[in-house]
Parts: sequence; structure tokens; C-alpha cells
Amino acid sequence: MSIVQRAPDYIRAISPYVPGKPISELAREMGLVESEIIKLASNENPLGASPKATAAATAALADIHRYPDGNAFALKSAIAAKFGVGIDQVVPGNGSNDVLDLCARAFLNHASSAVYSQYAFAVYPLAVQTAGARGIEVPARDFGHDLEAMAAAVGEDTRLIFIANPNNPTGNFLSGAEVERLLQRVPRDVVVVLDEAYNEYMEPSQRYDSVAWLRQYPNLVISRTFSKIYGLGGLRVGYGLAGAELADVLNRVREPFNVNHIALAAATAALGDDEFVAKSYAVNRAGKRQIEDGLKVLGLRFIPSAGNFIAFEVADGAAANLALLKQGVIVRPLASYKMPTWLRVTIGLPEENERFLAALAKAIA
Repeated sequence: MSIVQRAPDYIRAISPYVPGKPISELAREMGLVESEIIKLASNENPLGASPKATAAATAALADIHRYPDGNAFALKSAIAAKFGVGIDQVVPGNGSNDVLDLCARAFLNHASSAVYSQYAFAVYPLAVQTAGARGIEVPARDFGHDLEAMAAAVGEDTRLIFIANPNNPTGNFLSGAEVERLLQRVPRDVVVVLDEAYNEYMEPSQRYDSVAWLRQYPNLVISRTFSKIYGLGGLRVGYGLAGAELADVLNRVREPFNVNHIALAAATAALGDDEFVAKSYAVNRAGKRQIEDGLKVLGLRFIPSAGNFIAFEVADGAAANLALLKQGVIVRPLASYKMPTWLRVTIGLPEENERFLAALAKAIA
């Protein structure tokens, strides 16, 4: 027997997560100039990072020979103050992906199951499979979560439910009332993970106070990230919010020093940069209209999005994606989500959106 076969079957069966193509990789493959490539594949903030975060990260370089604060005290205190929760309700993560994985590691094993939606974030089934648990994928409704069907899918062995709102990669939005109805219906011994990575991009009319639910639903975990609107994707820092008892369990399985020193400093500063968040929101909102209008002119179907990206359909996803890459435009093909005719584009700066639409017109001609 080979050493590889010593790994459990469920580990060997994992198909690794495929991230968006890096600019440098495309430049090598296509012989393009890096500075002439635009990347609209990974839902990054086109404005870059919060200036306050950049300044804090630069200052923190002087201490990179020191281990980071394993308790993340400054960041947890800032998050707790911002959202009116106890510091013991905050779980720091190496990106929000880490928080999702912590939930799976803490509550799943080979004798349990987790529920998630078709066309939801690819990390959910990966986290479940890594824990050796059984994944229950509930068919989507109009490319989004069917919460009634998800609640009905909960079995005696179910320990987790993953909900993304807004959903990635489709952008679908669930109202606060819909989400709370699910919380009311789910047994209290089933952990509901509400993934709000794109929360700050939602329209004012869509907003709801999920943090207030923590007082009423001790089985709720809210995961958020600094990778999107705060522009800190390269530093990998996110956080979870939960009742103190549940947060304590997650912190027990959290790796020591899971958030690095630079990331802690940058995220703490970014959390107070309301001006940058407001500017990023405004740029995204205008860019969303720009791309939606362009897709309508091209006669392409798209899914209305509450995030900083738009999923749209073409006749041949692979061919259109290749044609865009040859023009130095990187978007995200959704074939891995079993949506082979769909692509997802991140909303960029006005000039990037314009170039994408022009390249797309050529790609589908």
C-alpha cells in the first residue's frame, strides 16, 4: 500500500479549491505585460486597501521578529466595541475561511452531516469533507438558497448549516426576515453559520442586524472578513461572532497565532476607516450599474447581485473565458460550481469595467 493510500478516502477524494488566476501567471502563459492585465476574478477591492490599514501595517513591520498576539486582544476589542458584543464573543480567523473551517473542525466528524446550498461557496463542502462528515447539498432556488428546503434537510445527525448572504458566486440576497425564520425553525443544537463576507456591500434597504440575533440564538455564528471592502485579501484576516459559550469552543480549536502580526495591526486600523468603506461602497454601487447596463446591451443574462461581483451567462463559458484571458482580462469561470455557461466578474474601477465590457463584446462575437 502506498503512503498516499494511508490517507482517509474522504481526504483523497477532495478536489482542492482553485483560486482566481494571478496576474503574473496569465502574463507568463499568454506573453502579456503584467501592467496591462486587469484582474476581475477574486472580488478584491479595486481601490486597494484602507489607507489607515496600510499605515498600521507599515508601522508594524518594526516588530515582525515578534510572535503576534495569540489572543488578538486589540483586534477583538475593536470588533467588540464596534458591534456591541463581549470580547469573549469574537473569534479571530486567518480570513473568514478559517472561521468556516473552525466550525467544521469543532462540530463535525464521520458520524455527522452538514447542510449547504447548491451554488454556494465552494469552501463549505470542502470543510465538511475534510472533517469526514456527510455533506447535504440542497438544490438552489433561482441560483440562491432555498431556506425552507434547507431547514427540511436537517436530520438527526446534522450539526451545521452554512448560509452565505450575499451568496458567492451568484450574488443572491436573503432578507433578514427569511434568515431569522430559518433560525427559528432549526433545532438549537444545530450550529447555523451565517457567512456575511460581503455584508458591507449590501444596499441600505437590504441591511438587517444579524449581530442582535446572537442574544436570542446561541447556535448562531456570524463570519465576516477584511478581505473584501477593507481591501486586505493578501493579509488573510477575518472574524467570527457568536455567543460566548460557542465562541469558546471555536477558540479551543483555533490554531495558535492564526492571524499574523501585520494582519492584526492592519485589520484593527481598517475597522475604524469609515471613510474608506463609504468610498468603496459608492464605487461598487456605480460600477454595478455600469456593468449591468453593459450586459443588458450585450443581451446577456445576469443574476442581480448584492455583493461586489456579478455572475452572467454566455453560450460557452470556457471559450469566452479564454477569449477574455487573451485580451488580458481575468474573470472567474464557474464550471467548478457546475455552471459551465456562467462567468463571474468582480466590479472594478470605471475604466476597468469599461475595458471588461469591450473585451466581452469581442469574446462573444
